[in-house]
Amino acid sequence: MSSDAAGSLYLLPNTLGDTAADAVIPAAALHRARALEYFVAEDPKSARAFLKRIGYPKPLQDARIERLDHNTRSRDIPALLDPVVMGEHAGLLSEAGLPAVADPGAVLVRLAHERNVRVVPLSGPSSIVLALAASGLEGQRFAFHGYLPVEKPELVAALKELERQSRRMDQTQIFIETPYRNDSTLATMLETLGDGTLVCVAADLTLESETVRTQPAAAWRKALPRLKGRPAVFLLQSR
Repeated sequence: MSSDAAGSLYLLPNTLGDTAADAVIPAAALHRARALEYFVAEDPKSARAFLKRIGYPKPLQDARIERLDHNTRSRDIPALLDPVVMGEHAGLLSEAGLPAVADPGAVLVRLAHERNVRVVPLSGPSSIVLALAASGLEGQRFAFHGYLPVEKPELVAALKELERQSRRMDQTQIFIETPYRNDSTLATMLETLGDGTLVCVAADLTLESETVRTQPAAAWRKALPRLKGRPAVFLLQSR
């Protein structure tokens, strides 16, 4: 249970791109974000841009926004939670989608539990969940692997292992890639995977340019989409 004197850590959803926030984020979550004065974000500059887009009612310079990214030293993280322990509410904000999912904010959430701070997740878009739901692949058993290796030999080995795991466990395998490497990663996927392995590519989710397509690897080889620069989620299922 949380301390009566402590504030709460709200996990604030962000958009996945330049979609209007009220089109993809529930009104209650936006209301909570507008009411907060203390935020922890992966990038304070983009966090201020988000607050401006949602009609933050106070001067943006009055909002306290602390940085938590992959370069944040572990010894500096407890101080980010100190105001919450002392009674102030805080919002944790990711660059896109839900915080703490494929996001450095997870370490702050874990610390909040250790320090008996109430953690409140708020609904919003998650590219991983949206891609899985739209893929038509196995939705009862799935695994998310973050980023796969960059070098081609290691990437090929990782893809072959994911294909084996999918077949053995009847499980959908999900991963993401840096947008500028999307095309080369998909090409390597199609060189590596068996003809019948189902591959889903979900790009620009929630945006007007959104595309989601699932088909066997053999069918993908006939016409490759252009993915460079587009946020994408890759899924595969082998039977």
